[in-house]
This record gives sequence, C-alpha cells and structure tokens, in this order.
Amino acid sequence: MRIVVARCQVDYAGRLSAHLPLATRVLMLKSDGSVLIHSDGGSYKPLNWMSPPCTVREGVSEDGQAEWLVTATKSDDTLRILIDEVLHDSSHDLGVDPGLQKDGVEKHLQELLAEHPATLADGLTLVRREFMTAIGPVDLMCRDADGLSVAVEIKRRGEIDGVEQLTRYLELLNRDPMLTSKGPVRGIYAAQEIKPQARVLATDRGIACALVDYDALRGMDDAEHRLF
Repeated sequence: MRIVVARCQVDYAGRLSAHLPLATRVLMLKSDGSVLIHSDGGSYKPLNWMSPPCTVREGVSEDGQAEWLVTATKSDDTLRILIDEVLHDSSHDLGVDPGLQKDGVEKHLQELLAEHPATLADGLTLVRREFMTAIGPVDLMCRDADGLSVAVEIKRRGEIDGVEQLTRYLELLNRDPMLTSKGPVRGIYAAQEIKPQARVLATDRGIACALVDYDALRGMDDAEHRLF
C-alpha cells in the first residue's frame, strides 16, 4: 500500500461529476488497484475513490503541476488529482490479510441463513457463501424466484456502516454482466436488530431489510407456539 499526504485538488468525472477544492488529504493506493482519498474526518468513508480495476498515471498537467490521472478499466470514469505539495509519501507491504474474523453469533447466523435463505425472502436460494469481490466477500450470494442475483450482508446488529458496506459490494457486483444478465443485483441487509437510521439509509438505496430470529433459526424457539 502506498500512502501519500498531500495538498491536492480532485475532480471526478463519470456517471456524475464531483469536485474537491485544494486541501490537505490522504491518498491511498492499494495493491488491489483501488485509489481512495480521505480527509481527517468523516470516519472511515473516503471523500472519493476509484474501485478496481483501474490504472494510475503520474505525470504533469499543462500548467506544469504534478498530476495523477486515475481511469477505470471497465468504464469511462476518471479521477484527476492535482498535487500542490507532497507532505509524506511511503509504501508498505502489508502481506496477505487473513480476513475479518466474525464473532460466534454472526458466523453462526451466516451458516444458518445459508441453510435457510428463504427465511429472508420467499423463493430465495443460495448460490454461494463468502462470494468474493475485489473489496471483500459478500456473506451470501443468492438467487430469487425470478432468477435475479441477491447479495446478503449479515450483521448481529445492523448499523449504518453495514449499509455502506453492502452498497459498495452492490456497486461492484452490478458491473459483472454474468450477475446482471436478468437484471440488477439487489441487496438484503439481515440482522437481529437494525437501527432506525440504518433502515432509512437502506430503504433510500433500494436495499431490503430483514430481521433475523436467531433462536428460531437454531430450532430453539418455535414462533408458532409463543404466548407473546
């Protein structure tokens, strides 16, 4: 991974246009080919980014200013970074990451839902667990009754960051013609509890929310014979 701290201006052009005026930011170039631009706020979410695969060309603009031109391989999207001053530039070999180790409940939820995907939506069938993308694995890749691909992200407690994570997965998955031959990939956000803010964000982005009854899935709780 290469990390650059620089005063820079950033312009994105593609499905929409976005401009970041001159300011000090962190530029991250990851070995998977992605480029991310961070500020010193906004938590983990970058101000702008280019998902892999993409290419980075370092050169000089017509005005003689250092310029990075990031272009997407599968689209016309471009990210133009004009660098006014470099404050730090270093590269680090992070090695092979073992991946996120889910806690026992979350991991077991994934196993149970893989066995019973129709509890999330009628007609849903499993295609594969841990379906790999360039930015990490989708918990479950499924297919609905109409043959459309459905990506399922599973959390014990559903918060906004999980919606953001699934949104990034869907953005990548919907670039794959093998998955979108019958229509766009849709998402389901599954959790034992979903925070109201996360539900609002998911709904706004066209992502379905599904509450999961862990005890019922384990066969320890028969919902048909409850008094309450």
